[in-house]
Amino acid sequence: MPRGNSPDPHKAQQWRQLLELWRRSGLSVRAFCRRHRLAEPTFYAWRRLLSERPSSPPVADKPLTFVPLEVRHDTPPTTPPLELVLGNGRCLRIPPGFDPAALRRLLAALEDHSC
Repeated sequence: MPRGNSPDPHKAQQWRQLLELWRRSGLSVRAFCRRHRLAEPTFYAWRRLLSERPSSPPVADKPLTFVPLEVRHDTPPTTPPLELVLGNGRCLRIPPGFDPAALRRLLAALEDHSC
């Protein structure tokens, strides 16, 4: 049974669902409580409490404000760079959208033993 002025919102939501289930069941309060193993006084207390309170918080007096949002499709996805570890221990970090021909030339130059 709820205590104080503000019941636990989670419990209140559970009881709202139970009360809706009871309304749709067509059962008497006693039969519904027996079927769901609920105490009748607790059922009545929650029914009274929830009927006195709105099911959602009151809407503020301020009007809604919309913020413009721009969706850009020209930005590349945030893909991590490709890491290539060469035989000599060197590590290349290759960004997304790299030029494959330029990478081939770079690898050929790195394979040259004069580097």
